[in-house]
Amino acid sequence: MVHLSLHDGNSSSSHSSVNEELLSRTGYTILAVIMGVFSVCGIFLNVLVIVVTVRHRQLRQPLSYALVNLAICDLGCAVFGGLPNTVTSAMGYFSLGRAGCVLEGFAVSIFGISSLCTIAIISVERYIVVCYPQGAILFQTRHAVSGVVLSWLWSFFWNTPPLFGWGSFELEGIKTSCAPNWYSRDIGNMSYIILYFMLCFAVPFTVIVVSYSKLLWTLRQVTKLQTCEAGSTNRVEMQVARMIVVMVLAFLVTWLPYAGMALAVIIDSSLYINPIIATIPVYLAKSSTVYNPMIYIFMNRQFRGYAVPTILCGRNPWAIESQVTEDETTVSALNKLPRVSPKQSLNE
Repeated sequence: MVHLSLHDGNSSSSHSSVNEELLSRTGYTILAVIMGVFSVCGIFLNVLVIVVTVRHRQLRQPLSYALVNLAICDLGCAVFGGLPNTVTSAMGYFSLGRAGCVLEGFAVSIFGISSLCTIAIISVERYIVVCYPQGAILFQTRHAVSGVVLSWLWSFFWNTPPLFGWGSFELEGIKTSCAPNWYSRDIGNMSYIILYFMLCFAVPFTVIVVSYSKLLWTLRQVTKLQTCEAGSTNRVEMQVARMIVVMVLAFLVTWLPYAGMALAVIIDSSLYINPIIATIPVYLAKSSTVYNPMIYIFMNRQFRGYAVPTILCGRNPWAIESQVTEDETTVSALNKLPRVSPKQSLNE
């Protein structure tokens, strides 16, 4: 079993001797470069999202509150997690001491869980917009704001207990970053970790999968009706399906390995995971700070139409043919279709 304990940060030599067995100096440098690229790109992209949304009133739609909150969460992860991890990886050991470990672990966890909850909110929003286009259920500004507030309250509530003794933050992987302590067999720590995993990983993941599954199922039922012009429904379905597949795959690639590793350690206390192998899921999870704005924002035509000129000082070599977002395109097409219940569609 891997024992993740934080030594006194007063002796750099002791750190170096302990960590030398885990990874070579070249290996630490490579990881520092990778994390540095993730951090810089994540900071740039998420600041861009926030600035462009604030500057352009046309982008201030209900969904924008969730997208901006996602950018704030990812920005926090990049600043409080990515940058310190870049420095400690370059040094080859965690140099911030016990207090630094707790602060980093708390900051990354609170931003990370809020990010996961926000992604779940976005999945619910897209389900409502596409599956109820005639207004049977409306996703309004107050719903978006409530979802954002709830994501922060939920994250804060479940990440503060380690600060008061229920659970803890410890070094993970190659011991250059901190996270909730998945390895301790202490009954108090185990009870916290099990609840933390179920409510902060499993619940958002279930919401995302269920929402997008129902969305795809609804589009499939609409396609079977064949009530619109030839090919138009298939085109709408393919556009939305492509977006959903990218979103789900990105979520699975970035977060599922980390959650799976944590679950495996929780279930099997004797499980040994090589520290270098354990670092891979950590880096994948932190890379979400780059993928999230690219997928959730830049696949939106309307936002892209404002973001590209902002980056290129007013020039836009990729002229946008239409300033309609993907959701608006889907809603427009589906509004032309008769509303049919799932049971009616299946009976036909």
